[in-house]
Formats: sequence, structure tokens, C-alpha cells
Amino acid sequence: MEQDVSTGSYPKWWRFLWACALALCTPACLTSPVTGRTSFNPFPKSEDVKLGTEAYDQVLAEAKVVPSGPGHDMVARAMKRLVAVCDDKSYPWEVNLLQDDQTVNAFALPGGKMAVYTGILPVCKNETGLAVVMGHEIGHVVARHGTQRMTTTLGMNVVMQLLNLGDYTQLATTLVDLTFNLPFGRTQESDADAIGLHYMALAGYDPREAIAFWKRMEESSGSGARRAAGMLHPMKAAIRKLR
Repeated sequence: MEQDVSTGSYPKWWRFLWACALALCTPACLTSPVTGRTSFNPFPKSEDVKLGTEAYDQVLAEAKVVPSGPGHDMVARAMKRLVAVCDDKSYPWEVNLLQDDQTVNAFALPGGKMAVYTGILPVCKNETGLAVVMGHEIGHVVARHGTQRMTTTLGMNVVMQLLNLGDYTQLATTLVDLTFNLPFGRTQESDADAIGLHYMALAGYDPREAIAFWKRMEESSGSGARRAAGMLHPMKAAIRKLR
């Protein structure tokens, strides 16, 4: 005789525990905008903001911020246009241009804190090229890839212990280290690509510029300039998709 394994065949106390487990897991099951990709992330959005802000302060304390000028204005303008069309405007979005001509990179932290290095501006060439980079980084933020990657790397138990202790300094230090030394996976990069190109189009930029931008990135790869992990991007795959 085949056993009925539906929840209706179990005692009420078991069904109650099952309902509680689903309630706890549901907020951690996320769906990325634009792509619809699902993922697991135990961090509430409020923790993304706290963690990202702490990590951002650590980075800015050791960086040289460009306070004004054409590059600064272009970065601020692109940020304003892209954030205006993104799927999560509730984050305290912020961007700074950092002076470092040898670093061909940009990054965004959980909660909407972003930085662009001066070294990537010649590769961007213009504001549309810059929008390729910034749209991609905004894609990582709205899909909440940063804290998702931290959970995967550290493990659920370690993350929950640090959260329970309120140890944001340690978590932020780890986040900075991951941002600069551990690239996102191909699935997350593809996710951010699709989201970023969608936002580019909504903001009035031509997403086809991404083809020329990634070609320039590939051509500059032998220049000796430093690239943080976030720019170790599957360029050829991105170009093929756009074609």
C-alpha cells in the first residue's frame, strides 16, 4: 500500500513546524529583477545597507576621492540616470570617483554604495561606456549578489553568528576583501549584465555600446593596469549575447 506523504497525512504539530520552516525560508529566497533568477540570501535588506555602508567607509578612508571636474560630473550624471530607472530606489545610493589611474575597475557594495576608479574612464571613453560599467554594478546591488556571495563563501553558520553579534566591522572587512579578491560567479555576472543593459536602455543610453566597451577592455588587458576581481569579466560571452 502506497503511503500518503502529503502534509495532510502528518500530525498537526508536524504541519505547524513545516509551516514555520517555510515562513523562515521564504524571505531568504530572492528573485532577481529583469532576469527572474532565484537565489538564497539570509540577509534582510536593512543589513545590506548597514554592511555596505561600513565597508564603503573602510574603502574611502584609504582612497583619494575626486571632488569635482568633468570625470566626477560624468559619473554623478550616469548614476542619477541609472538609479532613476532601477528596481530598487529605496537604497541610499551613492557614488564616488576615486583617483587611481592604474586601477581599471569599478565596484558596488550591498546597499547601493559605488565607486569608479579614474583608471577605467579612458576605457569607457564616454558616458555611454561608463553606463555599461555602472549599470552592471547596479545590477549586482539590486540582485543582492554581494551578501549572497558572502553567505556562500563564509557559510551560513559563520554569517549568522556575526550578524547575531552585531559584528559589522568584521563582516565589512570580509566584504571588502571579497569585493577586491574574489570575482562573482558567471551566473551572477550574466545576471548583472542583463539587468545593467536593461537599465541602460530605460535611462536612454544605447546598450549596444557594451560591445565596443568590452572589446576595449579586452584590448587593454595587456597594458599592465591593475584590475580588481570585479573586472575579471567573461567579456567574450557578454559580446556574443549582445550580438
